[in-house]
Amino acid sequence: MSALLRLCFVLPLVAPSHGTQRWEPCTDLRPLDILAEVVPSDGATSGIRIVQVHGARGLQLSAAAPHVMSFPASRIFSQCDLFPEEFSIVVTLRVPHLPPKRNEYLLTVVAEESDLLLLGLRFSPAQLHFLFLREDTAGTWQTRVSFRSPALVDSRWHTLVLAVSAGIFSLTTDCGLPVDIMADVPFPATLSVRGARFFVGSRRRAKGLFTGLVRQLVLLPGSDATPRLCPSRNAPLAVLSIPRVLQALTGKPEDNEVLKYPYETNIRVTLGPRPPCTEMEDAQFWFDASRKGLYLCVGNEWVSVLAAKERLDYVEEHQNLFTNSETLGIEVFRIPQVGLFVATANRKATSAVYKWTEGKFVSYQNIPTHQAQAWRHFTIGKKIFLAVANFEPDEKGQEFSVIYKWSHRKLKFTPYQSIATHSARDWEAFEVDGEHFLAVANHREGDNHNIDSVIYKWNPATRLFEANQTIATSGAYDWEFFSVGPYSFLVVANTFNGTSTKVHSHLYIRLLGSFQLFQSFPTLGAADWEVFHIGERIFLAVANSHSYDVEMQVQNDSYVINSVIYELNVTAQAFVKFQDILTCSALDWEFFSVGEDYFLVVANSFDGRSFSVNSIIYRWQGYEGFVAVHSLPTVGCRDWEAFSTTAGAYLIYSSAKEPLSRVLRLRTR
Repeated sequence: MSALLRLCFVLPLVAPSHGTQRWEPCTDLRPLDILAEVVPSDGATSGIRIVQVHGARGLQLSAAAPHVMSFPASRIFSQCDLFPEEFSIVVTLRVPHLPPKRNEYLLTVVAEESDLLLLGLRFSPAQLHFLFLREDTAGTWQTRVSFRSPALVDSRWHTLVLAVSAGIFSLTTDCGLPVDIMADVPFPATLSVRGARFFVGSRRRAKGLFTGLVRQLVLLPGSDATPRLCPSRNAPLAVLSIPRVLQALTGKPEDNEVLKYPYETNIRVTLGPRPPCTEMEDAQFWFDASRKGLYLCVGNEWVSVLAAKERLDYVEEHQNLFTNSETLGIEVFRIPQVGLFVATANRKATSAVYKWTEGKFVSYQNIPTHQAQAWRHFTIGKKIFLAVANFEPDEKGQEFSVIYKWSHRKLKFTPYQSIATHSARDWEAFEVDGEHFLAVANHREGDNHNIDSVIYKWNPATRLFEANQTIATSGAYDWEFFSVGPYSFLVVANTFNGTSTKVHSHLYIRLLGSFQLFQSFPTLGAADWEVFHIGERIFLAVANSHSYDVEMQVQNDSYVINSVIYELNVTAQAFVKFQDILTCSALDWEFFSVGEDYFLVVANSFDGRSFSVNSIIYRWQGYEGFVAVHSLPTVGCRDWEAFSTTAGAYLIYSSAKEPLSRVLRLRTR
């Protein structure tokens, strides 16, 4: 790569004695450690964590506010405002497995006033994208150069060199063979960074934060950095320049050498409380024998090296949450910089929102509703919404469900949009290709259960939801949205067709701009679907509530029936039955994890004789499937939600038979 650099012509304030003009580059020609510019040497910046993986330290930035990980471009472009026309970017990073269609920004240069992205480095599961702004007489547009399948999303360390020169974009991974792209649009020779800021790990916004680890991020103006790093005996950790805070770890690769192990001994072992971590203990280990955890003393803090496996021990009652009336649904959600909340859908005329305060939920806001069935929290950009599904008409005999919007000024939810619904049971909010949707489960219109449920689409121009598609349903009770690779799915729980609960529930796939039937499942009064992942496996669990037919005499045991877990068979391109679980008029499934263990809890509501029936927690046992491990006394249990705080993990359930919801704490060992 040419060593030429776009130079900026600078006139001296005082004319030189020989009448000549002085040429200076826009910035130094030495490696510019971008990471060191945003991380202090003591690593104390709020939200930044140092994590050791595979013998090397990296910075985890996803918890840091974007403005913390930024600095003005003028700090390094001291002579003029033009980004170099030829340069290299050197990155050492560890990228975790990314969900489909997820994009994360590692580095961006953003114009502060216009918020235009001038330059950026972005990751997706299958590609690395280099973005830059291009201007000419035709206008301004963003150009993207994409490198396919760089094999980075494997949770291992990699060192990349992106070199840009004369319309050629070259990517070298771990000192391997470079991949060159001859772009139709070259990198601009006059990209101005006046009034711009560098952002590390973000695009100045909360969306697209880099969730992996970064160890090295260097800009080298004017030359290809590859010869400076390669060949290397440890190419994935080849070093050009890394911040000092990452250089203190035992075994740091110096001069591109392999890792050393000078601290194999001096391990501190204790069975009691953790020992002090001071300068005297720096770089020493502590083994917590009681929890089987190994820790390293780094900068006055014990850093987990081998984490103790957290396991669910038992469940204890934490709070009795008295509600305005019986609660038919609950929704737990967070509002950034405000806190953790739960919304209760209450049978009578007032539902409520509660805020987590000093370890308990306390009343925060009452909202008028009409036999509310469920709440759904969702966001569109910076807008925060809460939609309620009303089952009964209002005082004027009109049936409306309402979307509320969070007011950042009032710190309350205020009415935003009313939508005509028919005995609505549920809302599902989802996003497909950057477009936002809401699906309502219309249960019945009068005595007719065979009616259309509706999918609404957000119109950015009117800033309202508008009807987009209708789907025929039978006593619809619940919608569940999920994605598999590039495909989007929506599954409905059909409960009753007017004569029987033995109806099919349907799974739809989005193709050509609409949802089309993909698969049907035989269900018995289906009340809920829950989708969950265990490793690479994808499951769907249906909660069956009642086996009933008008021609059949009602029997008490018609409520004690099997609910079913299905697993996606990729080869067959269908979900196949994985496991039957005996339930008592099940109304909800909730999936959660504790440490490395996975669980399902079912809302058992009625056994044919009593509403006082145990709900059950099942633990994933591999080839055995889910096995019952805890019985929880509940009364008319309707809904479960799992959530966590800094104090621990919790479950909350609602009761459709008493004005009391309960918060349970998951005790671990």
